[in-house]
Amino acid sequence: MLCSDAPEASYCEGYPIKVHAVGPSVGRYAYCPAISAWLEKNAARYDAIIISGLWQYHGFAAHRVLSRMGLPYYVFTHGMLDPWFKYAYPLKHLKKWLYWPWIEYRMLRDAKAVIFTSEMEKLLARRSFWLYRVNEEVTAYGTSVSPRDADALSARFLARHPECAGKRIVLFLGRITEKKGCDLMIEAFARVMGRHAGLHLVMAGPDSSGWVARLREQTARLGVSRAITWPGMLQGDMKWGAFYSSEVFCLPSHSENFGIVIAEALACGKPVLMSDKVNIWREVVADKAGFVDADTADGTVRNLEKWLALSATDYLSMKERAVGCFNSNFSIDHAAERLIEIITGDDGKPRRG
Repeated sequence: MLCSDAPEASYCEGYPIKVHAVGPSVGRYAYCPAISAWLEKNAARYDAIIISGLWQYHGFAAHRVLSRMGLPYYVFTHGMLDPWFKYAYPLKHLKKWLYWPWIEYRMLRDAKAVIFTSEMEKLLARRSFWLYRVNEEVTAYGTSVSPRDADALSARFLARHPECAGKRIVLFLGRITEKKGCDLMIEAFARVMGRHAGLHLVMAGPDSSGWVARLREQTARLGVSRAITWPGMLQGDMKWGAFYSSEVFCLPSHSENFGIVIAEALACGKPVLMSDKVNIWREVVADKAGFVDADTADGTVRNLEKWLALSATDYLSMKERAVGCFNSNFSIDHAAERLIEIITGDDGKPRRG
């Protein structure tokens, strides 16, 4: 993996693949001229080159060098062409238009394939910029199978957060931001909590914008502060323990390219409640592994009420279908097989031209 981080970056040591860190980069655009020099020297040694993400210098540098060398490349957009950003941040979108025709558009146009992680992401990307021409491919975006020691992991999480013990936990796990619909989650929870005993909401995730303070004010105003736990960012055993301690996972996001946490919840056998702005909602509905509604407070309430109305038998059946949905659509093995198929084509060999 080639990146513009400094060689001493903490993740470089022990990373599962070789990391060529040639930074540090400069500024938010991550300007790093060493990327071009490294590619000119080494790119021809690789069977396939994938540019990961948009809107930073590495894509511009890779396009310029690889085009000059006559080497094909592929691009993963990772949801960075979602039109939600155009409406939510119109000034930022206008700024992107200033260099779209000269940099990003050309890099995508000349790629052997632009790879999307769902059919919905592919369709939405066409609406971001009217100047748009790419060779589209769709793959899954998988994750590994969840740990099997569910009881032990759940016990560890509950030991750290005893207020959750014996409760029917609704789990949100992700960045605490406006985009994720965190305020909708809290409002909807407050509206159903009084009608269903034992409900408890866990709002887990990092807060880089200071939004938790505003959300805590919302919980106080709604009178549900004591029924909500804020554990911060969860990793490793604590993350899996939160999944296994919960009854259901909820993500009322306004825009979500894939939602890897949805795949992780399914892998743990947890039904998912999600908005129709999470791009993999069709797969979840098709496998009857959860409920989908609008990215509004009312839509989130309807999802919660549908889950709460399930009989014990129906809930257990949905848990089984959740695991099946993960295995069929979102396992890392499935994703890897599809990516190899895109790169090699029909003959099983890397596509060079």
